[in-house]
Amino acid sequence: MRIVAERAGVAVSSVSRVLSGHEDVSSVMRNRVLDAVAAIGYERDLLAQSLRTGATYSVGFVAIDVANPVIALNAAGAESLFRDAGYGLLISSSGGDPDLDLHYLRHFEQRRVDGMILSLAHENNPDTLALLRQLSTPLALIDRTLPREIPASAVLHDHATGIDAAVADLAGRGHTRFALVNGAPHVRPSKERARALRRAVRAAGGEPVTVKARAYSAEHGYTTTMSFLAARPRPTVLFVGGNQILAGALRALAEEGVRIPEDMEVVTFDKVALSDFLRPPLGFVTRDPRGAGRLAAELLLEQFDGAEPRTVTVPTAYEPAPR
Repeated sequence: MRIVAERAGVAVSSVSRVLSGHEDVSSVMRNRVLDAVAAIGYERDLLAQSLRTGATYSVGFVAIDVANPVIALNAAGAESLFRDAGYGLLISSSGGDPDLDLHYLRHFEQRRVDGMILSLAHENNPDTLALLRQLSTPLALIDRTLPREIPASAVLHDHATGIDAAVADLAGRGHTRFALVNGAPHVRPSKERARALRRAVRAAGGEPVTVKARAYSAEHGYTTTMSFLAARPRPTVLFVGGNQILAGALRALAEEGVRIPEDMEVVTFDKVALSDFLRPPLGFVTRDPRGAGRLAAELLLEQFDGAEPRTVTVPTAYEPAPR
């Protein structure tokens, strides 16, 4: 900073005010300092700055599975906003293991990140909740809920909006037997999807919905779909709780020679890259994962500025399969 000040012909304190974004700086002064910065290639020492301010300019993202395109888009949306605000995003992946949730929470706490975005593998794990109760780090959740005594902002998807539209469409075409291959039962998306589907089908006069929940995996999609196909009578509409489960469900349907949509309608959650090229085409309950990640980042930055945590609910939508 002394070298920048000498080159620009100003005081070191003026350089500090320009680089920290202080408002009380003339445009002439700002331009002189920035020209000097560019000429010598000066970059701030973030470690020294963090020792002075207590901020590390980093945010941790505890993600259930970064191999899931939805989670990757969450991260991309958050990262784009944090980058513009001068923060780096550190991403971890639990692979659906709640013990790794705990591991990465501790890791980010030790790194003194300024905040965390959470897409936990298990919302009710006692050890995870015990650690979160002790943290003072600002938190933002993506489609997860925590006990009220743990302060956190949240972006929640209203899964019922898309499911209601899907059931109305399918029931209107005579379907009464619905089944759901659901994901992990201890996270909000799975719980909300099962609740919303049961309610919507009941309201439409359909038979009780069969729901089988275990994991967000192709193996679960395959074995559970096979069990639905062995039932008599079979469901005529299969909801699939995510793109990872979908791969196994489609393999089971193909092996059993089930025609879509002639023998069974298939509606899956989340539309990702190449979804439009699936044959036969499927119905989708969609959401905006990139937008959700960006919104979670906005809520976290609000907390950095002293705001209280708050919750924002965003809708889902339904895209029927082309006819």
